[in-house]
Amino acid sequence: MTALTLESITDVAVNRLGTHANPRVKEIMSSLIRHLHEFVLEVGLTPEEWSDGIQFLTVCGQMCTEKRQEFILLSDTLAVSTLVDLLAHSNRQDAATASTLLGPFFREDAPEMEMGESIAVDIPGDPVIVRGRVTDIEGRPIEGTTVKTWHSDPQGYYDVQREGNDMKLRGIFRTDQNGRFEFRTVKTHSYPVPTDGPVGKLLHLSGRHPFRPAHYHFRISAPGYESLVTALHLAGDEYLDSDAVFGVRESLIIAYKHDPAMPEVSVIEYDFALTAAINSKD
Repeated sequence: MTALTLESITDVAVNRLGTHANPRVKEIMSSLIRHLHEFVLEVGLTPEEWSDGIQFLTVCGQMCTEKRQEFILLSDTLAVSTLVDLLAHSNRQDAATASTLLGPFFREDAPEMEMGESIAVDIPGDPVIVRGRVTDIEGRPIEGTTVKTWHSDPQGYYDVQREGNDMKLRGIFRTDQNGRFEFRTVKTHSYPVPTDGPVGKLLHLSGRHPFRPAHYHFRISAPGYESLVTALHLAGDEYLDSDAVFGVRESLIIAYKHDPAMPEVSVIEYDFALTAAINSKD
């Protein structure tokens, strides 16, 4: 029997992984064990601190509901979500639109709407028209692309954070033969991520603010192309350089425009370029 010491315990734990384990699971778990053990040794973690960490994760799980995912929030605020996203798309062509975080407030069952319709019915706020095209990386339009969009209200809240279960500020649109889409909404606003749970407490203890810059989410998909999860961030927002979840990309920063024919309406214009899916037969 191998004596369990500071020097041997890591190898013993790794060697316990079964010879018939799934190869990828074995690779991931071997690395996880080694890095976790190195972390414990590096910081000199005490039993009390480890107990606090377990309690932190326990409360994260207890906070999770069908409308809230505290572990996604934890991953986002530790920049793990962004790291995974950057890694997954490290080979994407430069002409393709940059991806960013899906976030914890996406809902799959948003209503499908017609070109130019408003996703902000009965939502007071400064009016905005959002329009653009979806193309391939050569600039050729993609007809019939699914464009899912959602964003916070002018007070910085998503519909799932309000009472009731009504869909607000969400919609699904389809591009026309020229790859164009358009919808109406109201101006969004910067907002804090939820701070009433363990992740909020961790941000406070870490000396970090919880705010995200104002942005509009998009999830765009078409047969034969890689799906794109992205968001447009507004130029001039004070939190662009310190986004609590590390979701801002320079190429996704946009500014409102104004049409002289409609001076009271702000306009966002942005074209999204999709990468062809690998091994696609479409």
